Amino acid sequence: MIQSDPRTRTEILQALGHVQAEVASYFGSLGGEFNQRTGDAWTPAEHLKHLVTSVNAVARGLAAPKLLLRLRLGRARAPSRSYAQVRDTYRAALAAGGRASGAFVPPPEVVSSDDAGQRRAEILARWDRANARLRDALEGWSEAQLDGIRLPHPLLGRLTTREMLFFTLYHNQHHVAAVQRRLAGEAAR
Repeated sequence: MIQSDPRTRTEILQALGHVQAEVASYFGSLGGEFNQRTGDAWTPAEHLKHLVTSVNAVARGLAAPKLLLRLRLGRARAPSRSYAQVRDTYRAALAAGGRASGAFVPPPEVVSSDDAGQRRAEILARWDRANARLRDALEGWSEAQLDGIRLPHPLLGRLTTREMLFFTLYHNQHHVAAVQRRLAGEAAR
């Protein structure tokens, strides 16, 4: 978990690396429950695939020409909110019924027990590649650009790039916590 509110590009890069390792460690530690479905809930594998898709989308946004982003989405009209403010805004959107949609909803997948370990390794490798692309793309951004250039979020609207990175940090941890709660609830039964 993030111990303090990251603010600078360097702090965000460090937090992204920490969260990447945390997510990989958690999902990598799961056994057969990684692909196990309970009702309509996403499997842990589907949560991780959703995170890969989300991180890849942010990495693509960061890799896009900054001038194009500014022309298409306009300049930020207010200062970037803090990590805690973005987190709270996302939580409120979820509480109001917001959910993943479109390409961000992982397709259901049935994996045989013989292929489960290999499939988990493949998704974790995709996770690592997505995060490497994200951090590489972030290297080319200045502090001013992080606050001045916006990116689109499907649920939260236009965010400054810094806010999108705050969202990404929280979003990854949110999904780990969701899987942990679900698996703990199943174990208590």
